[in-house]
Amino acid sequence: MSASIKVSKTSSNSSKVSRRSGWIAVLWTLPALAFYLLFAIVPMFIAVYLSFTNWNGLSPATWVGLKNWIALLSDSVTGHALILTVEVMIVSWIVQTPLSLILGVFMAGQQRYRAVLSVVYFIPLLFSAVAIGLTWVSILDPNFGLLDTFLKTIGLPGLARGWLGDPDLAFFVVMAIICWQFIPFHALLYLGGARQIPKELYEAANIDGAGRIQNFFSITLPQLKYTIITSTTLIFTGSLTYFDLFWVTTGGGPGYATRVLPLQMYITAFPNESVGYGSVLAVLLALFGIVLSFILLRFTGFTKMSSQLEGL
Repeated sequence: MSASIKVSKTSSNSSKVSRRSGWIAVLWTLPALAFYLLFAIVPMFIAVYLSFTNWNGLSPATWVGLKNWIALLSDSVTGHALILTVEVMIVSWIVQTPLSLILGVFMAGQQRYRAVLSVVYFIPLLFSAVAIGLTWVSILDPNFGLLDTFLKTIGLPGLARGWLGDPDLAFFVVMAIICWQFIPFHALLYLGGARQIPKELYEAANIDGAGRIQNFFSITLPQLKYTIITSTTLIFTGSLTYFDLFWVTTGGGPGYATRVLPLQMYITAFPNESVGYGSVLAVLLALFGIVLSFILLRFTGFTKMSSQLEGL
C-alpha cells in the first residue's frame, strides 16, 4: 500500500516538473515568436491586403479588388523577372555547389597552408553586398576599370567591353559576383561536414587499396549528403532575396536584362509609386518561396535525416 502511494507521489511530482519545464520552454520561445509575428507574419498580411488596393504610398489607398491580380496575368515584365529568378537559382546551384564542395573538402585537411588559404577564401564574407557591388562596378568600368585596363595593357583590347552594360553579358557577370560572394559560405558548410567524417572510414578504405578519388566518391560524397541538401536549400531560397547586388551593379538593366523578381517588386512599389501592384509581387515572391521550400522538404527527405554514423 505504501509502495503504491510512493509511486503515485513520484508520478505526480514528475508530471508537475514536466509541466513546469513545458511552461519554461514556452516562455523562452515567446520573444522569438513575437519577433517573427511582428516582422514576418504581420507584414505579410498587410501586403496581402494592399495587393487588393490602389495606393501610391502617400494618398489614401482605394480598394480595387482583383484588378491588380488580373493585371499580373498579362504583365510580360514580371513574367520575364520570374524566369530570371529561376535562372538565378539554377546558375547559382550549378556554379556554387561543386566549387564549394571541392573547396570545403580541401580546406578540411589538417595542413597549415590550407588554413592560410581558408582565410583568403573567406574574405568575401567580411564585406556587405553593397560594398562588394560598388567594388565590382569600379573594377568593371569600361573607361577606368581595372579589368579592361589590364586587358589593354597585355595587348588584348578586343576583350575589353562594357561588362555591366552589355545585355548579353550583364546577367552572367552579376551571377559571377554573387557566386564569388557566397561560395565561401557554402564551402564553410562543407568544411564542417567533412571534418565530422570519421577517420576510421578512410583508414579502412586505404587498407583495401582505395585512392583519393575513390575515397572522395565512395566515402566523402555520401557522408556529405545532408550537407549538400542543406546547402542546396539555402542556395534556392537565398536566390529569392538577391536584390542589393543587382540594384547596385545594374539597377535591373540594361533594359530588363537583370531585373529579377525582388528588384521588379521594389521598382514597381517605390520608384513607380504602385504599392498595391508591388504588394502583389511581394505575395507572389513569398508564395514562390513557400512552395519551393515544401518541394525541397518533400523530395530531399530533409525532415527525415538520420545519423550517417549509425552502426559505425
